[in-house]
Amino acid sequence: MTTYVLVPGMWIGAWAWRDVTAALRDAGHEVYPLTLTGVADRAHLLGPGTDLDLHTEDIVRLVLAEDLRDVVLVGHSYGGLPVSAAALRLKDRVARVVYVDSGPLPVGATQASMTPGPAPEGDSVPPREWDTEKDPALLAGLDEAALTLLRTRGTPHPAASVVQPLGARATSEDLPTTLVSCSLPIEAVTEMMAAGHPFFAGLTTAEIVPLPTGHWPMLSEPDALAGVLEKCH
Repeated sequence: MTTYVLVPGMWIGAWAWRDVTAALRDAGHEVYPLTLTGVADRAHLLGPGTDLDLHTEDIVRLVLAEDLRDVVLVGHSYGGLPVSAAALRLKDRVARVVYVDSGPLPVGATQASMTPGPAPEGDSVPPREWDTEKDPALLAGLDEAALTLLRTRGTPHPAASVVQPLGARATSEDLPTTLVSCSLPIEAVTEMMAAGHPFFAGLTTAEIVPLPTGHWPMLSEPDALAGVLEKCH
């Protein structure tokens, strides 16, 4: 039995992990999908102070409050930032860090500076359009039901969290680490790592697992993603 904490990326909450959570629990694992402050069912808490530090605290407090140990800590997309910071604080409780189409950005980097996306409007970043014609690669594999979920359940994301620089992070030198590469072909990842791309600088000794699909594999390939996570312990 493995204990998983699942952290989503921007605009989505714990709900997005529903099928992955069910598959892992059916296999006998303990699973804690997390909604970050200010998003989804916690959207009412969004404000100017809903920043990266608070999202890191969300993860740390869950692990400590539930007294979780030997945790596989999973971060998807933006979720990789607070996961990398939380993993450093929870080194004695984390067995492995898994980045799903994500990674530990360099210290001092921000989500907004490293990845393109909608510009902040006030205290929040509005959801993307979820238009497969405009984003064919990122939205690959999503059927109409999944797209409808994203369009109806996606919520604005706290702007403070994407403009706050990452203060500290765990890298693959600190903890066993896996990168699940979905929207980038494994060959491209390998080339970027060899070239010293900053997005992959913290993953030099990480295990790299390809899962060819779009950027939201918990919705496009939930069973396959659950199968990959089962091997991460």
